[in-house]
Amino acid sequence: MTIVAGYIVPGMPHPLLAPERSPAWQTIRDAFEKVREEIEAAEADLLLIYSTQWLSVIGHQVQADPAPEWTHVDPEWHELGEIPYRFRIDADYAEAYAKAARARGLHTRTVAYRGFPIDTGSVVALKLLNPDNRLPACIVSCNMYADRAETLVLGKAASDALRSSGKRAIAVSVTALSNRLFTEEIDPAKDHVSSRKDDEWNRKLVELLGEGRLEDVSQLAREFSAQAFGDQKLKAIWWLAALMGQHNRYEGRAFAYQPIWGTGAAVVGLTPTDRAAAAQEFDEADAEVFAGDRGVLTGNSSGAATHSSSPVTHSSSSVTHSSSPGLTRGSTVVSDAISVAAAPRPVGAYPHARRVGGLLFLSGIGPRDPKTDSIPGGPVHDSEGRSQKYDVALQTRAVIENVKTILEASGSSLARVIDVTVYLIDMDRDFATFNRVYGEHFAGVGATRTTVAIKALPTPIAVEFKVIAAAE
Repeated sequence: MTIVAGYIVPGMPHPLLAPERSPAWQTIRDAFEKVREEIEAAEADLLLIYSTQWLSVIGHQVQADPAPEWTHVDPEWHELGEIPYRFRIDADYAEAYAKAARARGLHTRTVAYRGFPIDTGSVVALKLLNPDNRLPACIVSCNMYADRAETLVLGKAASDALRSSGKRAIAVSVTALSNRLFTEEIDPAKDHVSSRKDDEWNRKLVELLGEGRLEDVSQLAREFSAQAFGDQKLKAIWWLAALMGQHNRYEGRAFAYQPIWGTGAAVVGLTPTDRAAAAQEFDEADAEVFAGDRGVLTGNSSGAATHSSSPVTHSSSSVTHSSSPGLTRGSTVVSDAISVAAAPRPVGAYPHARRVGGLLFLSGIGPRDPKTDSIPGGPVHDSEGRSQKYDVALQTRAVIENVKTILEASGSSLARVIDVTVYLIDMDRDFATFNRVYGEHFAGVGATRTTVAIKALPTPIAVEFKVIAAAE
């Protein structure tokens, strides 16, 4: 595991320089202290920082001066005083990070000269979280023009460099949530988030992060930024999710949420875990039929969505059908979402299958064991990304068995399969074996098939099926 833990902290200087002036600032300072204690107790080699206050214009920069030393004064809050610092930077990792980023197509360079300005957010984070320089640090800039894709790649490059160097890191995203500051003097003791709507959005994000739902927050970043003026579009969250892993398998801890001069400041911790909130992801819906907003194109005179659900049992398997709003012709339901208890749990916000008219559309189905979540034939890589030996024949048989379970629970069968799309992560290695096993089950079915080579699948598996079948 290359990432021991991740943290989200604010970068304003007030908790460092003037916590006593405001109960809110003192609460944030106390939360920093709790995180510092966790970091000191962790077994890590590096403190990896992304700060939205270190803005770059062309590409990204990585601090590579082994011992930067200066006296920093925040340009906006100079009246709070000076911050002298001397930090310990892992120059070798900085070079490896820049190299990994360039290999992924990013314009990236290191900076290493005396007096290069380190931003307030990075200074605050290092002074409060690593005051004795126990861990060497690495700081990467936030490109002010980068959008989601570029920022995700930057996070993945950091992970690449960690794997190549064999280091274990603690990741720190230095960012506000909502970022609307008061433009006039306020009484620090009465500081509050500048907008009620911002406050509501902030609290929702802190709630999700406290549940360990990092990927959900990453996917909500655009909407959050549009509604609550997110700090640099919440790029720091995109970076953190790409670095730690784009999923919800984290133990979340919300240490504090308070205002700092009108902004939303949160201190949150995330530790990788096997427990997942997979069924709660905010993936955009995959529509089969456009029914209009709130079902207005369906003939529902009330304009309200109609939902119904009932447990139905087929072949001793528990299957739940959830009728979609507005997809009816008279009294006949033509589109049902189907979830099957005896099948592997989805890793995202989607059902196992959906019925539309006389057809069943199955989501991508892999070989995971429904009871243990283990992978027959073994995973293709371990938790640290190292390649493992695996048996694609066992994986293919397990995929077919899972497809069969879902079809039979939905009132269909393998014999009624119409079309199959197969995804293989290694076509040269696995196609012949997969094709042989496939033929054992589908030779007489006559289903059309497309086999596609892809780089990876969401879980460490080698094969996945996407199936369309005739319904009962």
